[in-house]
Amino acid sequence: MIGVIVEGHGEVSAVPVLIRRVAAGVPDCYCPLIKIHRIPKSKLLKLGELERSLEVLSRQLGNGRPILVLLDADGSCPVDLAGELSRRCGVSHPHLAVSVVVAHHEFENWFIAAIESLSGSNGLVQPLLSPPEPENIANAKEWISGHMAVNRSYSETRHQASFSAGIQLGLARRCRSFRKFEKEVIRLLNSLS
Repeated sequence: MIGVIVEGHGEVSAVPVLIRRVAAGVPDCYCPLIKIHRIPKSKLLKLGELERSLEVLSRQLGNGRPILVLLDADGSCPVDLAGELSRRCGVSHPHLAVSVVVAHHEFENWFIAAIESLSGSNGLVQPLLSPPEPENIANAKEWISGHMAVNRSYSETRHQASFSAGIQLGLARRCRSFRKFEKEVIRLLNSLS
């Protein structure tokens, strides 16, 4: 079993989809059950809350199981934020394999990077082409809503899982943070072997 800490309601169903898709693309990579723990980012960033979440999830998983922490940068430097959270994880739970991935700017930037593969589905207009620097779009949710049919708008809980199932992972790799996500998922899954 692998644990995942996320901040949003949409990621609760979307992240397991992406983890399974990443695992399916790696020979001899086994994807176990995935246990999700959601905690709002505002709470997660408070000293002691990430540590408490790791403890809760670690007990539910069984000691020593790997944990992925995934959140949006939302204007923060993703490298600095990931570094600080990783440091906190290492101090509080040095015995756990924990990876922290921070999407730059939002989880939805990964969808924008692969928007061609989603064009015409789930209310999106067609044809759509990804902008040259999809990871640099600061309001990814608004960008997606702006490319939906009239009277439609993007909703994390309604769209994240289906978009995660539909994106071409090769296109999502246009985002450095998605490549980091893939790398860390594979590393954590391989630690189970």
